[in-house]
Amino acid sequence: MNHQHRYRVDVEWTGNLGTGTDGYRNYSRDHVIRIAGKAELAGSSDPSFRGDATRHNPEDMLVTALSTCHMLSYLHMATVAGVVVTAYTDAAEGTMVAEGDGGRFAEVVLHPVVTISAASDPARAEAAHETAHHACFIANSVNFPVRCEPRIVVESA
Repeated sequence: MNHQHRYRVDVEWTGNLGTGTDGYRNYSRDHVIRIAGKAELAGSSDPSFRGDATRHNPEDMLVTALSTCHMLSYLHMATVAGVVVTAYTDAAEGTMVAEGDGGRFAEVVLHPVVTISAASDPARAEAAHETAHHACFIANSVNFPVRCEPRIVVESA
């Protein structure tokens, strides 16, 4: 059975420095992202595209969405597999290629480090990454490769 889920995001450009977009260098890329009931996110473009490095940019948020979706899917799949996860970190990296006036992501590589209890099976912990990858809504929605290079750490007994 298919169930639709809808997500509403309000975005407001706040970068009019007084003359609008009358020149490429005459406006800021700053914007605010609002989602009902959640803290606002201060956004901009990547500094390479005249953005503010202290604000979130769409490229960072895409890599973040892939990393966190995989993590949440993984935690579920690990639980189903009987693997007790006690810690999880990821240092995800995305590669974007600029082409003409636009560009595209070429790939995202996830580098999760998963710590499991001494009683858990490392092979099952490893296998849960593949299952999680196929369950991740965001990874299933992009048109570029998302690779996962996990490392499993077993707690000492």
